Amino acid sequence: MWSTCLGERGDLCWVPLTVGRHFVLLVLQASPGKVTEAVKVAIDAGYRHFNCAYFYHNEKEVGAGIRCKIKEGAVRREDLFIASKLWCTCHKKSLVKTACRRSLKALKLNYLDLYLIHWPMGFKPPHPEWIMSCSELSFCLSHPGVHDLPLDESDMVIPGDTDFLDTWEAMEDLVITGLVKNIGVSNFNHEQLERLLNKPGLRFKPVTNQIECHPYLTQKNLISFCQSRGVSVTAYRPLGGSCEGVDLIDDPVIQRIAKEHSKSPAQILIRFQIQRNVIVIPGSITPSHIKENIQVFDFELTQHDMDNILSLDRNLRLATFPM
Repeated sequence: MWSTCLGERGDLCWVPLTVGRHFVLLVLQASPGKVTEAVKVAIDAGYRHFNCAYFYHNEKEVGAGIRCKIKEGAVRREDLFIASKLWCTCHKKSLVKTACRRSLKALKLNYLDLYLIHWPMGFKPPHPEWIMSCSELSFCLSHPGVHDLPLDESDMVIPGDTDFLDTWEAMEDLVITGLVKNIGVSNFNHEQLERLLNKPGLRFKPVTNQIECHPYLTQKNLISFCQSRGVSVTAYRPLGGSCEGVDLIDDPVIQRIAKEHSKSPAQILIRFQIQRNVIVIPGSITPSHIKENIQVFDFELTQHDMDNILSLDRNLRLATFPM
């Protein structure tokens, strides 16, 4: 059974999934460029869950870092939890498997531990069916971003016509065929997630909902709903960003709590989510930050700390849907 209770496994905390595996609470997400070296540093530091997406265009580099550490004998594939995401142009049922295979080919993996629908809204596919041959698949891997945002004459993204409930059926097929171990969603609100959970004939429930979440956007109600329905929550952008010229890292409340615990502001922000039973995705390619971000299991925030951080909520959304 799924549980929101934290357990201990070595020096890391884990949250059980609904499908027999565990989530490590700390995840590395990074932009393209120096990702390969960042992945190697992260594995050495103890990270085991890596968050990718076709839209991040980092799958090839993440895969290179993973293969390097496996070859060294530092880690085994079964020790890792690799996640990627279905991009908006591939919501059509006939395209889901192709998109998943594209990610697997970029990562050079046989399966994903988790595959997410990146956004509930889809875009028009770049071709009527976009059933790609091997040569076309290779082209997409070597030219990332070419078909990410289909635009009309006014440079507006053209929406697709596929209901995400239909997309979910194709996602379920990926589990049955063994291409992925678990499936989930990202950026789903309360109503969208409830509609999916109530879908007639649902074969696999989403194991997580990955959402923007930080003290300026606490997502209290959505987190409560997800956890009440047995869906874990994964927080991206946990370190937030700027609001009215004030960066979350520099917020006086965060600075004060960090000083009281002799920790960095980033460590406070990560620990805040952990104590809410929320999986965290801190994104960094800086070795010192990668190592620092995982050193959050030797202290606890008080209830007073938690309440003060929650009071910072401004409903500030930093990530916007790419329309």
